[in-house]
Amino acid sequence: MPEASSLPRPPAAGRIKAALTVALFAALFVLAFRQTGFNFQALFSGTADFFRFFGRLVPDWSALPQIWPPLIQTIQIAYVATIVGSLLAMPIVFLASSNTSTDPVTLWIARTLLTVLRSIPDLLWAALFVAVLGLGALPGVVALVFFTMGVLAKLGSETVEAIDPGPLEALRAAGAGRNRTIVFAVVPQVAATMVSYILYVFEINVRASVVIGLVGAGGIGQLLLRYLNFFDYTGVAAIIVVIFAVVLLIDGFSVWARSKLI
Repeated sequence: MPEASSLPRPPAAGRIKAALTVALFAALFVLAFRQTGFNFQALFSGTADFFRFFGRLVPDWSALPQIWPPLIQTIQIAYVATIVGSLLAMPIVFLASSNTSTDPVTLWIARTLLTVLRSIPDLLWAALFVAVLGLGALPGVVALVFFTMGVLAKLGSETVEAIDPGPLEALRAAGAGRNRTIVFAVVPQVAATMVSYILYVFEINVRASVVIGLVGAGGIGQLLLRYLNFFDYTGVAAIIVVIFAVVLLIDGFSVWARSKLI
């Protein structure tokens, strides 16, 4: 084994570039640290208040009859949004992939659409659709459909671009059309991964459907906001425990299902 002194050293230009990169990130961190007002002293001085507040969060299990209907609606919002969003995302997956898109213009349009969809947070989508469609579950479903399309199409297009090009080129050489090439050369390679992504997005949507309820987009978030407005912390605690249990169960099932697929 060669000694450390005999190992080749990176060129001076590379070392300077690395040092400048580290210095840039350090300077940006210091700047952000100061401008955000992050203060360890304030953080630790509020520890007593933190534990005092959480000491008041004793679940009131008599609130369960009120919790179940909006909780079920929350899961339904996530489920419908995931299915509809996944179906709408599938064509965009292949249009936004360089190896399956029809032409450069279509590729650019599809990728620009994905950028727009992903640049707007799900909470903002929900607030916009609540203003248009009114309070209830419908704006929540539509908001998460847009969110699902953006995330799933982006992950899917990157997966399609990473496939083995051999089957794709073989079918094209044999004269197969674009659709047949995608069905027989691309889909078999990405199907399991795409189902895994859909399960992952469903997990995210369950959590997001709780948050978007805070702006009136249906689900248990609306009940949570009502409890908070009336300082009913025992009801808030019951909702937190129930949401935690449900998300834990869904995460466990999703992890198990993805392990069977990949």
